[in-house]
Amino acid sequence: MTLRQNLYETDPGNHHNEIFRTTMMTNNISDIARQTDDYCFHSHTQFCDGRATMAEMAEAALNAGMKHYGFTPHSPITVESSCNMSRDSVGYYLAECDRLKDLYAGRMDVYAGMEIDYLGPQWGPASDYFQALPLDYRIGSIHFVPTQKGEYVDIDGRFDNFKWKMQEFFDNDIRWVTEQYFSQTHAMIDAGGFNIIGHFDKVGHNASHFRPGIEDESWFDTLLDGVIDHIAASGIIAEVNTKALADHHRTFPNRRLWHRIKKAGIPLIVNSDAHYPDLINAGRAETISLLKSID
Repeated sequence: MTLRQNLYETDPGNHHNEIFRTTMMTNNISDIARQTDDYCFHSHTQFCDGRATMAEMAEAALNAGMKHYGFTPHSPITVESSCNMSRDSVGYYLAECDRLKDLYAGRMDVYAGMEIDYLGPQWGPASDYFQALPLDYRIGSIHFVPTQKGEYVDIDGRFDNFKWKMQEFFDNDIRWVTEQYFSQTHAMIDAGGFNIIGHFDKVGHNASHFRPGIEDESWFDTLLDGVIDHIAASGIIAEVNTKALADHHRTFPNRRLWHRIKKAGIPLIVNSDAHYPDLINAGRAETISLLKSID
């Protein structure tokens, strides 16, 4: 077997050890974020929908002054998606992580992560397949929600595509989509198996274009309160994702939620979610400064 691509079979016997490792890495990431601003734990490369190689992204991170840099390709999933890595490429991805860890040793700590999609109880961060992978950490994210017929559909991405999917798959029921997004988030948190929750209110971006003002509606705010409380009780880290800051003037979670999140005691990190080398640090300095100003 070469490049470790064939060693990722399930090993349920390691479940309790993996819980321990997950807790330890969560604490380590929180400690890093408290000690330095020179980190990023969310990025994408040629293995999914990124627009550069891992080597190019790592070099950009080093040139940006990063001391800690993590790769997080979109995980293999059980439905068709052009944005997610294939299962066959996982071993090659991990081998390249190992190579870059050695290459940058003493200059920048490189981490092998993965952004894992939750697709119901049979597929997500807690699944045996992902728990058996020798990852340094895991991000749990929602990009897909079930339709009224139970089919998982990607609701992420550009609004024109979202709008078409609303009509094609969801009967233009934006409340259904929003409630399913947060319901899936709760289920993913309950299942566990990850260190960081990714962009946990991102559905609000496209939903607000579809129905302006939806994020100001009381039911939407109630759903957010429930998720924030659940994250706080779980002990996981929430990222503040700056990917949309330059073009859309918002972060995920929305800036208006930051005080509520910090009051709940949720550990926060700031990630660029970069898909291009020149965006490796985009929006982070501004966001970190604003977060530090919140009591």
